[in-house]
Amino acid sequence: MHLSSSDWRQLLDWAETARDHECCGILRGKGDRVAAVELAQNVATDPARHFEIDPATLISAGKDVRSGGIPVLGFFHSHPNGVAAPSPTDVAYAAPDHHIWLIIADRAITAWQPVIAGARVTGFTPVTLLVEG
Repeated sequence: MHLSSSDWRQLLDWAETARDHECCGILRGKGDRVAAVELAQNVATDPARHFEIDPATLISAGKDVRSGGIPVLGFFHSHPNGVAAPSPTDVAYAAPDHHIWLIIADRAITAWQPVIAGARVTGFTPVTLLVEG
């Protein structure tokens, strides 16, 4: 997975600004290249421990893609607890859709691909993240 150094810095800044809450958003791109990162509102009932991307943002992104916009490549969120790996909650709530996940924690960013069995995610495997520029 390829990410520009400016998007890398932007993700770290959003996570730092969110502090004790999880920030979240959408990754746009094609193939293995992130072309844009988009911050979304975290509408989870407990944003300090969970994230839920604002459904209006997801609907808007879907409409944009259908009208020729940059495809949704995946999603990102931060872990204020400092663990840059998927949590059991991430596994439980992940959609079985093959989207890439970036997790931001303790000034690090890791990339993950869901492992899908049938109609559910059973875990994640790490993806190499290359920061360019």
